[in-house]
Amino acid sequence: MNTQMIILNGGSSSGKSGIVRCLQAVLPDPWLAFGVDSLVEAMPAKMQASDAGIEIAADGAINVGAEFMALQAAWVEGIVAMARAGARVIIDDVFLGGAASQQRWQKALGDLTVLWVGVRCESAIAAGREIARGDRVQGMASLQADLVHKGVIYELEVDTTRTESLECARTIATHVS
Repeated sequence: MNTQMIILNGGSSSGKSGIVRCLQAVLPDPWLAFGVDSLVEAMPAKMQASDAGIEIAADGAINVGAEFMALQAAWVEGIVAMARAGARVIIDDVFLGGAASQQRWQKALGDLTVLWVGVRCESAIAAGREIARGDRVQGMASLQADLVHKGVIYELEVDTTRTESLECARTIATHVS
């Protein structure tokens, strides 16, 4: 069966967004891309600093509340609906809950054909990228580098520590049917 979704999971500044852009360029068919950062940006500002929404601590730790989880569940269902309607979709996500985050996706996905991809990057390299970006709280990349992969099962893993996004995308593309 043809791959309907590609789900990339990795910590902040691991290189997921760059891989997504490269995948869209190298895959022969058009693929829509959605990232958890866009979900957070779409939420009202008041949710970005509340117990019910999403809070980013000074050390980069992230806490999410019930309202965030409810909106995230709706976002997942909407993306799955697009895939069921025939759109091919690439997801750029950060599984803060590790295996539990993957299980939430799996429950919504049902029988869709998905390629699960782990995007790894050495903590020190991701932390350097985080500083260079300037749009992240320092410490987020280090905290997430291993946490997001705990208990998650992948068909494929790529490591952006020393591998460029385009090469990672080409590797992933060879696994897309």
